[in-house]
Amino acid sequence: MYLITLELNSLNLNLNLNLFVLFLIILVIVFFTKYNGLEKILNFFNKNSEVTIDEVKLGIGSTHITITPNNKDKEIAYKLWVELSTRKIGIPINEEDDVIYEIYKSWYEFFGIARMLLKEYPLTKINDESSKKIIFITEKILNKELRNHLTKWQAKFRHWYEIELKKEKNYNLSPQEIQMKYPDYNELLNNLKETNEHLINYKKVLYEIVFDEEK
Repeated sequence: MYLITLELNSLNLNLNLNLFVLFLIILVIVFFTKYNGLEKILNFFNKNSEVTIDEVKLGIGSTHITITPNNKDKEIAYKLWVELSTRKIGIPINEEDDVIYEIYKSWYEFFGIARMLLKEYPLTKINDESSKKIIFITEKILNKELRNHLTKWQAKFRHWYEIELKKEKNYNLSPQEIQMKYPDYNELLNNLKETNEHLINYKKVLYEIVFDEEK
C-alpha cells in the first residue's frame, strides 16, 4: 500500500491519495504524541494486560484510598498478608500473656521484610496508580506506625528489660510480670495497642485485595 501514487499516460498525470494509509499514519502520530514515545506505549499495553479486580477502599486510621490492584499488587499484598498473619504483629495483643520484648523482635523483622517486598516492584509497575497507592500505604505503615513506635519505645524498653532480667530479685518472676514494672508501662502499652490495631486493619485490607472479599 502506498500513500500517494502517480500515474502518467500520454495525456494526463494522475495523483492518487490512499485515505486508509493516511488515516493509519495520523493514528500512529496521535498515539505517539499522547503517550510520549515507544516506551510509554509499551508500558500502556503492559499495564492494560494485567487482570484487575473491583476497587478496594483502604481504611487505615484516618487514611482512605481507593485502588484497583493488578496482579503484581496482589502478589505483593499476599506476601505481606502472610507475614502479618503468621506473626504477632497482625494479631491482637494480650497484655497478660504477650511479652513485649518478643513483640518488638517480630515487628522489627517485619519492617525489614516489608521493605524488601516493596523492592520487588519492577520499574515498569511503580508508576501504576494502584501500585503507587500500595507502596504509599505500606510506607505509611512502616514509617508512621512501626518506626514511630519502635523509635520512641523499643531501645529504652529493651535496655531496661535486659537489665531487669539479670537482677536476682526478678529470678522468680515471669517475663510478663517483669515488664509490668517498667516505669512508663501504661503509656507504652497504650501506644503499643494503638499501633497494633492499625496493623490489624492493614492486614484486613490486604486480605480483601488478595482474596477479593471482605474479612
